[in-house]
Parts: sequence; structure tokens; C-alpha cells
Amino acid sequence: MNDKSLRPGFLVYVTAFVIVVLWGCTFVQTKILINAGLRPDEIFLFRFTLAYILILPLAGKRLILDNLTDELLAASLGLTGGSLYFVTENYALAYGYCSNVALIVCLTPMVTSFIVGCFYPGERLRGAGVLGSVIALVGMALVVFNGNFILKLSPLGDILALGACLCWAVYSLVIKRLQGRYSNMLITRKIFGYGLLTILPLLLARGVNVDILFNGGAVVWGNVLFLGCVASMLCFLGWNYCLERIGTVRATNLLYLNPVVSIVTSALVLGEHVTWLAILGAVLILAGLVCLERK
Repeated sequence: MNDKSLRPGFLVYVTAFVIVVLWGCTFVQTKILINAGLRPDEIFLFRFTLAYILILPLAGKRLILDNLTDELLAASLGLTGGSLYFVTENYALAYGYCSNVALIVCLTPMVTSFIVGCFYPGERLRGAGVLGSVIALVGMALVVFNGNFILKLSPLGDILALGACLCWAVYSLVIKRLQGRYSNMLITRKIFGYGLLTILPLLLARGVNVDILFNGGAVVWGNVLFLGCVASMLCFLGWNYCLERIGTVRATNLLYLNPVVSIVTSALVLGEHVTWLAILGAVLILAGLVCLERK
């Protein structure tokens, strides 16, 4: 295989890695905004509204897809990859323990591999792939707990975290049905649009406090701009492209790196302590990813 055939795949992996790094940073940005007084559903509203405004002039004039089935699939993407995912994940942190939530959400690559493999045998994990997933999962547990192995039960928080995990797995499965028949830009615009529509019932019930957004200063605006322009608009476009080019399972496996990015960012920005067990966990995650790629 020559260098020209390797280069496109390499660039896709670099893109996916950069996106994972950026998404790993969003936990810190979200935490800063919550500490400033914004609710998770309000944060979602602001970031997806900004992303939708940015992508609207780029996605063409087409309003609806070819048939009702595809339109419903697009709506399910906005729900599972947008409103429901972000609400369940962020409210899981409000009602549960951070370590529990982080560990359960970290199951996303493994759950996605299992669900997608049931429908697409070609992407099913076997042998080294299963071993790599187990090694990476152990590493993620070490990173998440960061030397503090105290696991407490929090039924509501744990159920919400599991719901977020399942949402992303369903998102990864459903998007395969639309890719190849519609442009990445159009699919992503649909995701933002339906994400906003499906969050409306919660916002209507609880209301929206825009005073914090307008009076929060550079810290609030800076983080909202990052979440909307970079973590939502650019990252969703890039991630959907990576799913199409290297496969759902291979791309999703890179999400194993999320806890590593989160703990490094937390240490640098929030001053949180990192133990040698967390460092060992990071090494195991990398070893697991190597096994997954050898699959």
C-alpha cells in the first residue's frame, strides 16, 4: 500500500483524535457555565442554537429529506445525539456521583460496538478487539476514579448516565442509515434543528434565564462560543465525516480517550490532582486502542 492510499485514512484519524480532545474539554466548559448559574438544558439551547445559525447558510436550501422514514431517522438523531443525550448526561451529574456517571458514560464505545455489531457483522469486535476494549475499559476506570475507589450507588444518576450511553450508541447506529444518501452538512443541520425542537418541552416547562448569558461577561460568553462554534458545529460535522470514512466502531473506540483528556484539562484549568493510578489508566487506554486497531 503506497503513501497516497494511507494519507486520507491518517488524516481522518487525526481529525477524529482532535474532535475527541475537544469533546474531552467540554466537561470543564460545561462545569464552568453550571457554576455560573446556567442549567444543563439552557447550555444545550445556547450551544445548539449558535451551531444551527452557523450551519444554516452552508447546508443548502433543502428543507426535508426524501421520505417520512428518513425524516423520522433524522429526528431520532437530534434526540439521541442532541437533546436527550446532553440532558441525561448532565442531569446525571446533578443527581448522581461524578465517578459513577463518568464510568458509566465511558461504556459508550463498548455498548456502541455491541449494538452496531448486531446489525452490521462486518463491524463486530472479535479476538484482539474484545481484549482491547476490556484493557481500555480498565484504564478508563483507573482514570475516572483517579485513586479514589469509592463507588456509591445513586439509582437516578446511574440510570440517567446509562441512558446517555445508550443514546450515543443508538445515534451511531441510526446515522449509518442516512450517510451516503445525504450530504454530511445536511444531516448535521438536521441534527441541530431536531435537537432544538426536542428540547423545547423541557424549556417551556422550566423557562430560560437569559440574564446570565448577557450579563455573565467574557467567561460565560467565551465558553458558550466554544461549545457552540467548535464543540458543536465543527465537531459534529467532523465526527459524522469520520463515522462515514473509517466506520462507526473504529471511530467510536477513540472515545476511550475522553477521560484522559478530561482529567488533564481538569488538572490544568481547575487544579484537580492527578494520581499515578490515573496515569497508569491512561497507559492502559492507549494499549487497549492499539489492540483495537490491530483487530
